[in-house]
Amino acid sequence: MQWEKLLSLKRQGDTNKRLRIEQDETRLGFEVDYDRIIFSSAFRSLQDKTQVIPLSKTSFVHTRLTHSLEVSVVGRSLGRAVGKAILERHPYLEKTHGYRFNDFGAIVAAASLAHDIGNPPFGHSGEKAIGDYFLNGNGNRFKKVLTDKEFQDLVDFEGNANGFKILTESKHGVEGGLRLSYGTLGAFMKYPKESLPKKPTPHIADKKYGVFQSEVSFFTEVAEELGLLKMENNRYSRHPLTFLVEAADDICYTLIDFEDGINLGLIEEELALEYLVNLVKDTLQKKKYSKLTQASDRLAYLRSLAINTLIEEAVSVFIKNEEKILKGTFGNSLLDHCNYTSQINDIIKVSVEKVYKSQEVIEKEIAGYKILTTLLDGFTQAFERKQNHQLRHYDKLLISASQLNMDEIHSTYDYLMASCNYISKLTDGNALLLFQKMNGKI
Repeated sequence: MQWEKLLSLKRQGDTNKRLRIEQDETRLGFEVDYDRIIFSSAFRSLQDKTQVIPLSKTSFVHTRLTHSLEVSVVGRSLGRAVGKAILERHPYLEKTHGYRFNDFGAIVAAASLAHDIGNPPFGHSGEKAIGDYFLNGNGNRFKKVLTDKEFQDLVDFEGNANGFKILTESKHGVEGGLRLSYGTLGAFMKYPKESLPKKPTPHIADKKYGVFQSEVSFFTEVAEELGLLKMENNRYSRHPLTFLVEAADDICYTLIDFEDGINLGLIEEELALEYLVNLVKDTLQKKKYSKLTQASDRLAYLRSLAINTLIEEAVSVFIKNEEKILKGTFGNSLLDHCNYTSQINDIIKVSVEKVYKSQEVIEKEIAGYKILTTLLDGFTQAFERKQNHQLRHYDKLLISASQLNMDEIHSTYDYLMASCNYISKLTDGNALLLFQKMNGKI
């Protein structure tokens, strides 16, 4: 792969080339991407979507919105540091094409900002609830009329693929969705493959999938424009900057979910501080740390130090393995190769045991399953009866509530994906409210 192609400023529908050297330095294309994402309704909805605790009532806990903002800040730092090193190694990128180190930071920040935009209500349990509906629930009735890949899109409903759909789908008067630059879309594509074959290799890019059948054509166009390496089964190598987006997310959820556990009283403060000290012991200023008498101040100091430590580690691993990354042969996350992998794993283990498996999370995930299953039943049945010319008044009300463009729905797969996409865009609170209305509670 070549950096000058990977940093493409092209947008969907462009007829003329966008050259970096001709860009207005006060309004760069990659920075426009960030602005378009942050002002989108899909991004704003993340303020009421689960990060760890569904339907949490405390201000101490992160939502998908605050998490995404923090990931974008870390991603910007990662991108700038890597960009500076890349330009030093490949000076022609700046001299001939006009790229600056800030461009790398802007791409990673924008892709990081959008990385959770496709997640349904109730966190990862929401993805599982949608998939389970089609695999084991009433949605299994559609298997016989779908292709294998179409059915796999549903039974393994994936927030990353849904995010690509949200960012790129055309709507009334809005061609190409947010029309982000291909460079940013490439960095966003964490798993550049279709839903089948499932996990064809141990490479981290094959762990999940990143595109529904409905977006394969444009996905392929973006991948080809960027020069991503093509493999069998319409799979592609990762965009190199995707590794930085992933690292930013890994850094934040490792530390921030841990911090949420502390603020919720699920993780003992002294135990937490001990784990964080182990992570930053090589850079900890003991004299400064000893002056902090409040546990909250100690936590903030250690968190800041830990983020900085892991940023430096991720940048170091990326630069060391740049050649492998460009050849598509680097098959793990950056933090899997850093010097603090064992400390990171220790922190994640505590979060899993104390937070993700806590009674509060389990009980609310159970409620989330029931809510999403009810919504899916209602909307898929309404569309099914419309297709079979058996539409009831109640079905018309549901379809009207979805505000979907019926002119774009031509097949069973289309209306199933439209139902899932509509439900995925609901916030936790709106999903609960719609569920209550469907059960006669006003």
